[in-house]
Amino acid sequence: MTEMELWLKDAGATRKLGQELAGILSPGDILILSGELGTGKTTLTQGLAQGLEVSTPVTSPTFTLIQEHQGRCPLYHIDLYRLEDPEAMLELGLEEYFGGEGITVVEWGERLDPYLPPAFLQIKLEYAPEGRRAIITARGPAYEHLLEELKKIAGPGS
Repeated sequence: MTEMELWLKDAGATRKLGQELAGILSPGDILILSGELGTGKTTLTQGLAQGLEVSTPVTSPTFTLIQEHQGRCPLYHIDLYRLEDPEAMLELGLEEYFGGEGITVVEWGERLDPYLPPAFLQIKLEYAPEGRRAIITARGPAYEHLLEELKKIAGPGS
């Protein structure tokens, strides 16, 4: 498990991180986002969507649970904020989005633990003085490689 930490000074920096991720993620990749309300999970996803050339608006799918967007590759945006029971989440067939034809982003993804796949990239967003802190953790060798690529383009304290 490899980790890096970035400081994000504002929403623009959070969106930029998403755009940078769009350049290194591939269909089948999974991004798990966690953090308190308002820390930038949807903002990061909007940046990812922009980098993937998604033309439809990206908003938090809190009530619809899943939004599918078309861009260079499909973007599956899942929000588990309103769901408490991990087994109920599985009944919705969420695991079908893992490793599929698109990039899957799961907000509040820690709620799926222990049903998460063995490999994914996790970003925990935290409030920090004058901005946000992103703690990015690679789970699995393929994601460790992605994290190394991200370190090259984002650098420390981006």
